Amino acid sequence: MFDQPTLWLSAMLGYFLGAIPFGIILTRMTGAGDLRSIGSGNIGATNVLRTGRKGLAAATLLLDMLKGTMAVLLARMIWPEADINITLAAGAGAFIGHCYPVWLKFDGGKGVATLLGVCLGLDWPLGLIFALVWLGTLAISRYSSLSGIMAALITPLAAYLLGLTNVALLLIACAVLLMWKHMPNIQRLIAGEEPKVGAVKK
Repeated sequence: MFDQPTLWLSAMLGYFLGAIPFGIILTRMTGAGDLRSIGSGNIGATNVLRTGRKGLAAATLLLDMLKGTMAVLLARMIWPEADINITLAAGAGAFIGHCYPVWLKFDGGKGVATLLGVCLGLDWPLGLIFALVWLGTLAISRYSSLSGIMAALITPLAAYLLGLTNVALLLIACAVLLMWKHMPNIQRLIAGEEPKVGAVKK
């Protein structure tokens, strides 16, 4: 079953889950300060790591990932007989919500962890591929931005090869948005000025 009102309800469900700024909430609760005034000002786990609190960064990463997964799983639970596009709408909504949360004047994160969560919810082998590419690139390069970009670019191809055509189309759109959000990072990577994870900023 597929209809436009359900599609929009699913997308809005995903959006409001994705728009929860866990990085800001956790840093404020633990007295780590306003995340938007630290490092890059981004609300994601990489910037939380710049507070020096690895546990807090790990918690942010996990929660940002889970909101993507939960959006997909909740959509399936609420509309069990629905067309796959209903589930995809929830995943897309979560990703957009993280990148452009209404609570922060639409100035959100870059979406890597949330996109991983969406992939895990849609098809766990696909999420595993995303995670392996992300972690593998990070281990080799130590560039957080490059790792997320590579995972976002490779996963749509993996989805297509797994026969998940509709999922692949969604992930292509998400990859384009993720690349746009990472444009300053891409420019720094080209200029050789992108900081590596764990590096001391001069």
